[in-house]
Amino acid sequence: MHRTVLPSGVEAWLVTRYADARETLADPRLSKNPVHHSEAAHGKGKVGIPGERSANLMTHLLNIDPPDHTRLRRLVSKAFTPRRVAAFEPRVRELADRLIDGFAARGSADLIHEFAFPLPIYAICDMLGVPAEDQDDFRDWAGMMLRHGGGPRGGVGRAVKRMRAYLADLIHRKRGDLGDDLISGLIRASDHGEHLTENEAAAMAFILLFAGFETTVNLIGNGTYALLRHPGQRRMFQEASAAGDTGLLQTAVEELLRYDGPVELATWRFATEPMEIGGQRIATGDPVLVVLAAADRDPSRFADPDTLDLTRGDNPHLGYGHGIHYCLGAPLARLEGRIALTALLGRLPDLRLAAEPADLRWRGGLIMRGLRELPVEFEPVRG
Repeated sequence: MHRTVLPSGVEAWLVTRYADARETLADPRLSKNPVHHSEAAHGKGKVGIPGERSANLMTHLLNIDPPDHTRLRRLVSKAFTPRRVAAFEPRVRELADRLIDGFAARGSADLIHEFAFPLPIYAICDMLGVPAEDQDDFRDWAGMMLRHGGGPRGGVGRAVKRMRAYLADLIHRKRGDLGDDLISGLIRASDHGEHLTENEAAAMAFILLFAGFETTVNLIGNGTYALLRHPGQRRMFQEASAAGDTGLLQTAVEELLRYDGPVELATWRFATEPMEIGGQRIATGDPVLVVLAAADRDPSRFADPDTLDLTRGDNPHLGYGHGIHYCLGAPLARLEGRIALTALLGRLPDLRLAAEPADLRWRGGLIMRGLRELPVEFEPVRG
């Protein structure tokens, strides 16, 4: 347990050990609602997603507690059943192949901007029910959010507001033409007495898009980078892919999530009463941040934690959290990660880094961990 002052000036507790982290993630005394923060920092945009408060998008799963959390999660969980996610596999394969087609003949690419970023954006847009002609707008807005401090001043807030306005309009339009998509499902639930307000529906769609793409961008980017730096493990992955060994491929994705996962710190929690974590007294209103990256490298839980081992069996990592706030879209992210990596290394078997590891830049920000770019080279593929 470490008390620290974050770059934003907010003081918070960092939880780093696996046992403490797992317990903290499931502790009902820690609220996700920033109104429980002892300071007014959440009102200044220092806690949470930039722009969400001014865009009236606060009532989403990352900011609420039971019973509202239970109600909203139950509604959305219907979209992420194993059957529905499995049915989405052909579409993800189609997206992966189409994106690779865009650069395969060139012999080089930036895998973040040309592959890892657009794939989950288009996938989650399809699942939400965003019309194909509007999806490039979503890609632009998401790109602004992904750059965080790397874009123009205030750009994230503007992107969030544009997305909010678009989602409100889309919800209104879909009421007269419901489909089989997730937004239509939210509207149906609301119309059948589940008391889902338009703000809640827009906030839900927003957080599914926001949380549903950036984590997968990082899973694909970090996973590819790790495999390129571990040739033996990369060969094992390619052999398993060629042999159709789905079991090993799934185990490999879990290990990539543990070894260099897409989320460095879990999202904010606030103590609702005095409590103790790891021998430290936490005061009411104190922010608590679980350092998932540290917990998943804890040598008291994982043997040889700094070794990438795609065959690792005992691997209860915390890459997608734990407890009632466990990542709702984890099954879809795992599917997208597995398909993206198998397509990439299957179609471009000689893929290699086109930059020194020390020269690669990682995005800023407190919660996520991902590369700004991932330049690669390979033998051009014709036709």
